[in-house]
Amino acid sequence: MNRLKQGLSFLFVTLSVAIFTLLSWVLESGELSMSALEPSLLRSSESASVQRVAQESASPQVRVQDAWKLVYEKLPDFPIENNYISQETGKVDPTNTLVGRLIRYHVFVKGRPPNYRFDWKLSLADYLGATPDYLVESVYPGKDVLRSNPMEQDRAAIQRLNRAQRDALVQALVDVFTENSGGGRTQAGEKPQGRSNSPEIPQPQPGDAKLLAP
Repeated sequence: MNRLKQGLSFLFVTLSVAIFTLLSWVLESGELSMSALEPSLLRSSESASVQRVAQESASPQVRVQDAWKLVYEKLPDFPIENNYISQETGKVDPTNTLVGRLIRYHVFVKGRPPNYRFDWKLSLADYLGATPDYLVESVYPGKDVLRSNPMEQDRAAIQRLNRAQRDALVQALVDVFTENSGGGRTQAGEKPQGRSNSPEIPQPQPGDAKLLAP
């Protein structure tokens, strides 16, 4: 009888040890599997974040490149000035327009924000010769892609505009960029609180009043 009890006790202890060992192995295997998955999950998350940031960074440039089309939709009678010959194709490039070059000058050459009326008036003042920031041929948009530099003809085209046409152009430009960014119409010189990464708005210079002349 005692031998039977001893045998059962030994069997119970053996089974307990085996079950405990098996459970420990299962838990360790699960932890190892999760550890192996974590780097892959982190890489996937980082890759998605990089792609999202790249898309967000690229969207403003896409709007700048396409904005001239929307401006001409609002101002169908505005001068196009797109009869320049492309250096690459040797043919007239109909997409290289006056408004497109004005936008690239404003955003890329001068680094001015595109959704403020005041900044657009400053850029027009550059064309009118009413500010110290005169146009420079070596950096003017189109210089590197067109056979002839359109700067002087663009300056002349802007100078032929009357006050009403300039005001309509400024409003159309502001509307296009604020509509694309989901913001409301912005008044001249108005700046939202907390905007720390925008270029500093230059102060008015002597001669800026020429913009208001008829």
